Amino acid sequence: MVLELIRPGTNINFLKYRKLAYLFSAAIILAGFVSLAVKGGPRFGVDFSGGLSIQVRFAKTMDVESIAKAVDEVGLKNVVVQRFGQDDANEFLIRASDHEVNQETVRTGIETALAKNLPDSGYSVQRLEMVGPKVGADLRGKALEAIFYSVLLIAIYISGRFEQRWMAAGLMAAGLSAGIYLLKLTGASTVWLIVAAMAITMALCFVMRLKYALGAVVADLHDVFITISIFSLLDKEFDLTIVAALLTILGYSLNDTIIVYDRIREKLRHTDKSAPFEQVINQSVNETLSRTILTAGTTLMTVACLYFFGGAVIHDFALAMLIGILAGTYSSIFVASPILLDLGSGLNKPEAPAPAAGPRVNAARA
Repeated sequence: MVLELIRPGTNINFLKYRKLAYLFSAAIILAGFVSLAVKGGPRFGVDFSGGLSIQVRFAKTMDVESIAKAVDEVGLKNVVVQRFGQDDANEFLIRASDHEVNQETVRTGIETALAKNLPDSGYSVQRLEMVGPKVGADLRGKALEAIFYSVLLIAIYISGRFEQRWMAAGLMAAGLSAGIYLLKLTGASTVWLIVAAMAITMALCFVMRLKYALGAVVADLHDVFITISIFSLLDKEFDLTIVAALLTILGYSLNDTIIVYDRIREKLRHTDKSAPFEQVINQSVNETLSRTILTAGTTLMTVACLYFFGGAVIHDFALAMLIGILAGTYSSIFVASPILLDLGSGLNKPEAPAPAAGPRVNAARA
């Protein structure tokens, strides 16, 4: 017995609302990018920015101002105190930009300052992390490269699987490598190299008529940008755990997109060639909708348990996963599939017109 939430024969016209979906996604991404510009970029964690981070738990309810004032006498540079995890957990992060201090000295100084200025707070130091500035910069670059190579391999895989054009996918990878090599000669930073690489990847997909790869890449980038935008709007930190979440989101979104693409390809093989492409896409999305909802629903329940009960350490990771799963499910229906219609239809080679019939010549002469 197959469990189906959607009644067979359902025919919702999803493509009818694709332009509204485009505008909705563009509004969130634009708001996030404006937020990043106003803040001067993402708020990197210690993993990426360097410095030290101390997690402290209190037995009583505390506020950020009193903690910052209490640790001021330790003499750390650019101290920032922020709440960590749920409000009732009474946990805080004390961050500073110091790179060349002894960890035990810092721990002792923090504990002494808290014991002196907040004697009845019932504090306990949970962890202390320290990362140098060069290591932080290297980690940022490696994180961006990991996301980029994931998207590139996705484009190559989709091109080979759905369009049977492994040679074109290989040429795309070669062209991208050449473009990145030339950009490196200009001395461009890692961030701009990755941005240029993404643009080159999508341009090559378009030029080589790899429409399925183009749709998958656009949908994956959509999910990553949505997650980053919401994190910026919520003023959340970006660290290695968030990069891990983004890579997981790429895989999840791709899996959902492949299910829909498989059904589209199958219907194109067995459907009347005169059927409009828009109708084929709508039918495919409707036929896979029950599976999409079941998969997303069960995954969301698991991640929600991590978010609410997993503790402060994985709180932001679980939040990124929640956003990414919702964005990935949404993009499989309203981004990846409509892209095939709006951009993919323009990638099809026009059929040559049939030769005009010549004048009929009578075999018999009068």
